[in-house]
Amino acid sequence: MDERLIEDPFPFQRHMGFGMVDWGPDYARFEQPVSDVLTNRHGNMHGGVYAAILDTAMGYAGCYTGDPDHLRMAMTLSMTVNFLSRPKGTRLIAEARRTGGGRRSFFAEAEVRDETGERLATATGVFRYRDG
Repeated sequence: MDERLIEDPFPFQRHMGFGMVDWGPDYARFEQPVSDVLTNRHGNMHGGVYAAILDTAMGYAGCYTGDPDHLRMAMTLSMTVNFLSRPKGTRLIAEARRTGGGRRSFFAEAEVRDETGERLATATGVFRYRDG
């Protein structure tokens, strides 16, 4: 991945601790360390953690331009998340792909696995490109 394309983490991303690992045309990958502060009252990873990293990865997957001076932004219009399992490992890995769309909106799908290969959550989303 071209290092010039790595953007500084936005405040929520920095707070959660996830970061971009790879980004290219119609594709994005983010990783998140598993941490006790991200669990729910049962001690399981909170579903909002999965939703946040899936949403971010899908949004980036549709916004790649390859030019650090020409950023493209999008907003989420709709997202569905399916929670499948709990992590066995210590790192969440979210991979997303743009699956279609047009000039003003796009569709994407993503999944979160851990480094053991355990499939934790999947998502689909609809995004709208932002003006300006």
